[in-house]
Amino acid sequence: MKPKVIDLFAGVGGLSLGFESCGFDVVLANEYDLSIATAYEANHKNTKMIVGDITSLDLEKVFGAYAGKIDVVIGGPPCQGFSQKGQRKTIHDERNFLFKYYIKVVELVKPRYFLMENVPNLLTAEGGYFRKEIEELFNSMGYQLKMGVLNASDYGVPQNRRRAVIIGKNGATALELPKAKNTSVTIWDAISDLAYLESGEGCEEQEYRFEPQSEYQERLRSNSPKLYNHVATKHSAIALERLAMIPPNAGREVLPEEHLTKSIYSGTWARMRKDEISVTITTRFDTPSSGKFTHPFLNRAITVREAARIQSFPDSFRFIGNKGSQMKQVGNAIPPLLAAAVAEVIMNDIKEDAENEQT
Repeated sequence: MKPKVIDLFAGVGGLSLGFESCGFDVVLANEYDLSIATAYEANHKNTKMIVGDITSLDLEKVFGAYAGKIDVVIGGPPCQGFSQKGQRKTIHDERNFLFKYYIKVVELVKPRYFLMENVPNLLTAEGGYFRKEIEELFNSMGYQLKMGVLNASDYGVPQNRRRAVIIGKNGATALELPKAKNTSVTIWDAISDLAYLESGEGCEEQEYRFEPQSEYQERLRSNSPKLYNHVATKHSAIALERLAMIPPNAGREVLPEEHLTKSIYSGTWARMRKDEISVTITTRFDTPSSGKFTHPFLNRAITVREAARIQSFPDSFRFIGNKGSQMKQVGNAIPPLLAAAVAEVIMNDIKEDAENEQT
């Protein structure tokens, strides 16, 4: 019997995918954005998807039936209040009300474990007040917690992406967070076999043109007969003129003054450096002015598939819907390899508990 999981605030399912890869069965997921929920369903065919805003769901009706039948609740409830300066931050701040719904589901379902992920600020805001409040709340429900900030790059993801992770276990000693793996994957390890599209080229489904050129590529290509979502943005003439002036490993510092734009983003008009890891993939990676998302040597931003590779999604995972939705699906996701590292810790503990019960 596979351990059962509920995924809240699921997005396209990066967390779900990581847990599935470690032998979990994600039986139920909730996502409010219809286009993203549709993409989730296309990639997680055995999971029941509840499409809707969690604040308007009848929680007892939707989740109550799963009480005592779920091993892990996972998810990352948006919390805006604690990251804004100038006021006392609390879980009870109305801007953090989605957090309460996550807690309510844990309370209703009573899983053995839960995993909550969020922005790193969650653990440090207000001198740790928010962190202490979370701990007290879950302790009162019988959970022992371990929390910290993990960087996806420590778990085989070619990207600098830091997330606060909280693992809870009911009625027992807290689990340890996953140890960093000694593997380093670069941008080029992730996307070199896709380096052939110019601005405006590509289609949603095509043949691979090159053989995989790294272990990472072999791994992510292994179950995919075709290449999906590899479509380059059609940039404007002025953007192409600008990009043509930027050599590999360079950025806006080489542009003449008349080409400098007033972008608020760091890394704007900067090429990715192929032998480094990527900056955090955002939902606007198709635009050179929105960050360091320009291809290492081609005059275009990275494609949805290239961003997905940098997020550690396998090529068999298809992003569907319009381009804006696809970029949100990729940019807002938890890297599956990071999710798998946490899932592995929980799975090992489940097995250990089962062995101890038998002896």
